[in-house]
Amino acid sequence: MLFALLEEQDAAVEARLRQRKIAVAEVHAQLRRALGTGDDRMWEGILVTPRVRKLVSIAETLAAGEAVEPIHLFDAISTEAGGVTAGILSRAERNGSASTEVP
Repeated sequence: MLFALLEEQDAAVEARLRQRKIAVAEVHAQLRRALGTGDDRMWEGILVTPRVRKLVSIAETLAAGEAVEPIHLFDAISTEAGGVTAGILSRAERNGSASTEVP
């Protein structure tokens, strides 16, 4: 799901990553490696797994009755603390490498 959010280049998600001093390009590259997607292959969907359902449920709670926005999904991923994505975000945050690609 985070891969899809980064592909959309949502300003609020990118701002949240910069706030945490996480390089967007670094996270995107690590997710590509973890997912096994080649640079020339676009991922055209999100598989609806139990974890995705859980993340959407968390995002709905964070949205507090409003429409779920990409930032709610990102915050759900960040708070869920499980899986490959949480590990990638945690490592990137520990590295403290601020993104220079988005001002």
